[in-house]
Amino acid sequence: MMNFTKSELEDACALVYRHMDPTPQYSWPLLNARTGTPTWVKHENHGPTGAFKMRGAITFMDWLTRTHPDVPGICTATKGNHGQGQARMATAAGLSARIYVPHGNSVEKNAAMKAFGAELIEHGTDFDEARAEAVRVAERDGLFIVPPFHKELVRGVATYAFELLSAQPDLDTIYVPIGCGSGICGTILARNALGSKTKVVGVVSDRAQTAKLSVEAGRMIETEAPDTFADGMAVRVPVQEAYDIYAKGAERIIAVSDDEVAEAIRTYYHCTHNLAEGAGAAPLAGLLQEKDKMAGKACAVILCGGNIDTAWFLQVMAGQTPQLRPDTL
Repeated sequence: MMNFTKSELEDACALVYRHMDPTPQYSWPLLNARTGTPTWVKHENHGPTGAFKMRGAITFMDWLTRTHPDVPGICTATKGNHGQGQARMATAAGLSARIYVPHGNSVEKNAAMKAFGAELIEHGTDFDEARAEAVRVAERDGLFIVPPFHKELVRGVATYAFELLSAQPDLDTIYVPIGCGSGICGTILARNALGSKTKVVGVVSDRAQTAKLSVEAGRMIETEAPDTFADGMAVRVPVQEAYDIYAKGAERIIAVSDDEVAEAIRTYYHCTHNLAEGAGAAPLAGLLQEKDKMAGKACAVILCGGNIDTAWFLQVMAGQTPQLRPDTL
């Protein structure tokens, strides 16, 4: 199973900081009052692409250009944040970036990926169909397929948890969202590298429960197509390498509803004036769901991204829960 030493993560931090600054962790008084416990927010929404995936793109692209110097470009699939980071770093390295998204994907994330240099192609009805097509096309055209989970991606992502746990070593619990799993696995592996006793709780959408159901069953469980507006968690096929880490390393995995996610987005804005996308707000939704259980325990929530489409944000702030367009189901 994948593991990192403290030295390996310190090296990853040094590499990441050549391209971006560390992100802050803040404890907001109004948010603490809402959660009922001391709460630290890890602000990955403050990174150069507005999401934590940038860190993994930095370490992955460094590895790729050193180990595969003749590759002309990359190919990958995404719901948006992974693709922004990969496009930004591939373009900076002089490589092409062909990125597949499902039909009906976030309009503003699509625009951002194109702005970062991606050739964007829509395919399939969900992330997993787009991923299968990306793999096929990469093999056909001699491009390097960037998977959703890879040791070098996770090593970069783990740097946000390394920063958080180094700054706040006495945390009782960290809440982390789960899509394909790089975020929660990076958090678990950073905790292990630091010898921390902090517990890690995974949060999934109740409309995309593949990680939770897989852990409960003790085997990989594929689900139906997800229909959550928390698109960063909209995964129906679990990743075995990630499962192997979070099944053993997570304290528990809980599910939150889209209504709870929408309320968490409103809470972030009212209490901190930060924008959170659906997956970015899910950890806070999880903490609020477990408010009574966590009373008096120092907690952290990963605000992993703030790239929410304007139309969805306006709906949320009007007290509504966004519904996916019929053509995305």
